Amino acid sequence: MKIRFTVLVVFFAGMLLPVSGVLADTLKIGYVNIQRIFRDAPAAAAAQKKIEAEFSRRDQELQRLAKQIQSMEETLNKNGLTISESERRTKERDINDLTREFQRKQREFREDLNLRQNEENALIFEKANKAVKQIFDDEKYNLILQDAVFWSPSIDITDRVIKVMSSTK
Repeated sequence: MKIRFTVLVVFFAGMLLPVSGVLADTLKIGYVNIQRIFRDAPAAAAAQKKIEAEFSRRDQELQRLAKQIQSMEETLNKNGLTISESERRTKERDINDLTREFQRKQREFREDLNLRQNEENALIFEKANKAVKQIFDDEKYNLILQDAVFWSPSIDITDRVIKVMSSTK
C-alpha cells in the first residue's frame, strides 16, 4: 500500500514538473523592501526634515524646562541647609509642579510627534504603492510582494520603486 502511494506521488510529481517549468518562465515576480523605502527614499528624508522643523521649537522648550528643573534642584540641594523649612517646602513644591508640567508637555510632545510621523509615513507608503502599481503595470509583473522572509536580489525592485517615487511629485 505504501509503495503504491509513493509510486503515485512520484508519477504525479513527474507530470507536474514540466508544467512548473513553464509557469516559472512566464511568471514575473518582484519584491519591495518597504523598510529601505522608509530609510532611503528622498520623500522619507524630506518628511523627517519637515517633522524636525515642525517640532524643534517644542523640543527646545522641553530641554529648557529640564535644565530649569535641574538648576532648581541643584540650588535647593546646595542651599537646603541654610534656608528655612517653609522656604524649602515652597521650593520643593515649585520643583514638583514644574516637573509635572514637564512630564505633561513631554507626553504631549511624544503623542503629537508619533501622530505626525504616522501621517507622513502613510503618505510615503501611499506614494510607494503608486510607484509599485506603475511598475507592475508598465513591466507586466504577475506578482509584487512587500513582505517576505527571504528573497533573491534578482527580484528586488526597491531601487526602481524609489526612482519612480522620486520622479513623480
